Amino acid sequence: MPVQEVTVWRGLLRGVVAPAGDGPWFEDFEVGESLDPAPAITIGPGEAAVYQAICGDPLAISLSRPLAEAITGQPGSVVNPALVLQVAIGQSTVATRKVVANLFYRGVRQLRTVRVGETLTTTVTVRGLREASARPDRPPRGLVLLGMQTVDDQGRLVLDFERCALVHRRSDAPTGHEDDLGGTPNEIHMTSFVEVAPADWDLSLLGTPQEWAIGETHRDPLRDTVTDAPALVRLTQNLAPIHRDASLGQGGKRLVYGGHTVGLAQAGLTRLVPTAATVVGWHLCNHIGPVFEGDVVDVAATLNAAEPVANGRLLAFTVIVQAERDGADPVPVLDWRPIVLAP
Repeated sequence: MPVQEVTVWRGLLRGVVAPAGDGPWFEDFEVGESLDPAPAITIGPGEAAVYQAICGDPLAISLSRPLAEAITGQPGSVVNPALVLQVAIGQSTVATRKVVANLFYRGVRQLRTVRVGETLTTTVTVRGLREASARPDRPPRGLVLLGMQTVDDQGRLVLDFERCALVHRRSDAPTGHEDDLGGTPNEIHMTSFVEVAPADWDLSLLGTPQEWAIGETHRDPLRDTVTDAPALVRLTQNLAPIHRDASLGQGGKRLVYGGHTVGLAQAGLTRLVPTAATVVGWHLCNHIGPVFEGDVVDVAATLNAAEPVANGRLLAFTVIVQAERDGADPVPVLDWRPIVLAP
């Protein structure tokens, strides 16, 4: 499963200053502690352009400043919501330099629109710990439930969500951590997403509402090759060795950062829903298989629900991404459930 790691761990866990590249291990965490913050990141036009070059998302509102201003009624270019999440996830990985995989996300909602030129800062809190089941064929591991709050340069809350990371332990000595970390709910509760959907945007500028029946699946005809994976890692200050050093991956292949797969999935979904205004949140996001640079991915989306809002609809999708490599049959690598605002 893909991994999410970033930024320099600047040390303080239990008062121990770690050298660059070391820790934290599972044993270093304490429930309730807030970790040292990662550097704040300003998302300028350069960062937006690099992200666009890597993922190629045709989301209209993040490509055209005049259109963004006309739709939102506010000045300035809009940052792609996927890039906002990428930065926040990157900043949250002060906790996960020793990560094996990211298992799930929970409660992902974008609470306000981010404009190009704004600066994001993320606070990371440990909310739960549980030892992973021991196996003789692998090193000991543990699960860490992390809470993230991301604010802009005016202190306004942009994101407030959780993710569960699988990280390495120093030894197999019992730690006593057995917290119930929960999971992601199967049922979609659209009310929580209606609450954060922009109600005053003029979505008529995006075109005629599309016809897409509930339960119907569409496949993006444009498959895409995963390239420039280290560039996205560097852009988001991701310092996880496994995303940079191929010798650390399975079969000598460099593991692709999980957000890269999500970015390509959103690009595919936007091609299928060209009238999409934004992604207001994720019902869930499960990385169900590894992705490696050079994989060819395809995106299929099924419409699960449609909820009327003041100026349009919220569309809940299940997006499945498959990866093809080395001439073998495609394998599922991502189960992503985004909520899209559209006419």
